[in-house]
Amino acid sequence: MTTTLDLERTEAEQPAPLDPKRFRALAVIAIAQLMVVLDSAVVIIALPSAQRSLHISTANRQWMLTAYTLSFAGFLLLGGRIADYWGRKRMFIISLIGFAAASALGGLAVNSAMLFGARALQGAFAAIMAPAALSLLTVAFTEPKERARAFGVYGGIAGGGAAIGLILGGALTQYASWRWTLLINVPIAIVAAIIAVPFVTESRSPTRHGYDIPGAITVTTGLLALVYAFTKAGLDGWTSGPTISFFIAAAVLLTLFVLIEQRVAHPLLPLRIVLERNRGGSFLASLLVGVAMLGTFLSLTYYFQGTLHYSAMKSGLAFVPFSIGVILGATAASGLMPRLGPRFVILLGLVLGAIGLGWFTLLGVHSAYATLVLPAELVVSVGMGLSFVALSSTSLIGVAAGDAGVASALVNSTQQTGSTMGAALINTIATSATAAYLAVHGKSAATEVAASIHGFTTAFLFSAIVLAAAAVAAFALIRAPKDALTEDPELLAVPAL
Repeated sequence: MTTTLDLERTEAEQPAPLDPKRFRALAVIAIAQLMVVLDSAVVIIALPSAQRSLHISTANRQWMLTAYTLSFAGFLLLGGRIADYWGRKRMFIISLIGFAAASALGGLAVNSAMLFGARALQGAFAAIMAPAALSLLTVAFTEPKERARAFGVYGGIAGGGAAIGLILGGALTQYASWRWTLLINVPIAIVAAIIAVPFVTESRSPTRHGYDIPGAITVTTGLLALVYAFTKAGLDGWTSGPTISFFIAAAVLLTLFVLIEQRVAHPLLPLRIVLERNRGGSFLASLLVGVAMLGTFLSLTYYFQGTLHYSAMKSGLAFVPFSIGVILGATAASGLMPRLGPRFVILLGLVLGAIGLGWFTLLGVHSAYATLVLPAELVVSVGMGLSFVALSSTSLIGVAAGDAGVASALVNSTQQTGSTMGAALINTIATSATAAYLAVHGKSAATEVAASIHGFTTAFLFSAIVLAAAAVAAFALIRAPKDALTEDPELLAVPAL
């Protein structure tokens, strides 16, 4: 005989019904992810043209990249909280509209300040959009196989979209204007926001723990002071008063951030996440990878267009093998990690990356793309593909369920923070090396070309040393066995912004 209690228990054990609109929601989120990935890639190719158009100085050109990455990294953790509490669908739509408006502002910029401000706004809205999108996918796809498929689509867009963005950036810059590399986001974002209204189901966190505004302010302003210190070093010298003042301000603000996180009830960044040995090693290596890589793209872009005199379109095509190599490396990592464990895969990837960056130091005025640039690109990119996947997985080992969202966001945040510092630092190193070369050899047409090459190769050498340091840190700190890796795709799908 079936009792009322039995019926209630049976109903409680039934799985939650699947969202009937989940695949339409996936299509909307995929469009948004593609837009963000395209934006990151097209701007790199457009940078030289934007610099000439708006008369941006060599020391300040990196702000077109770092204004975005700094804002994104500084507000990513806070953005996830905002989306969880205010409604993920609502904030996803608002962030799409905001991203479109910021893109329009950048595309219509009349000076460098307007452009850099627009890029910072883009980063802030992307910091809300990225965690909201991942959370919406997690809620919509509750069946394990479907969820794995959905995150596979999300991750595939990150890899393939970068290659498309490099080509698109070259085509838009060469045949239209660098401004269209930003303006193209406007119709894409508006269309995605409109179709999100009927197709995406709202969800929000059942609990509210506060926002830790002091933590967000101190970490963002601290990073801003650090990046500006690197920029001032290129303009005024490393020992100048303004440079030292900004370094001191950065140290004070970032120390204050740590103290706040130790004392606040619900910290933006729970320190227990980074203090565990394996996770801490992974986050440190991710930070150093970020330092090395964005500056490398910056140097290569100017080498292609300034030294080899490639068109914007040809420069975009020259970067495509890098995207292919990352996909190949990531695919190989998925097969190697269950057999070899994360430590070996991370070490292999970082060593390959360091070798490839060292290879770039051989570049000269008449270097052949096929015999020098291409093989170096492939070695670096395969290494990065191996390390990205393994670092993302290792950074989530043993993390508590309540900390999973923060830990996942922190993987991306450390890479973006490293990219912010790296672009500023490496740009300063390259310009300082160029100026020092000219001071010794005099200024002429021939020495100016040689000086720019010296600046690039010095930057590549520094980046190679940074990746070697990341390899040492990973080898020393990461001890996780292969059976400790997480298999939850929602934690491994780190957006490539």
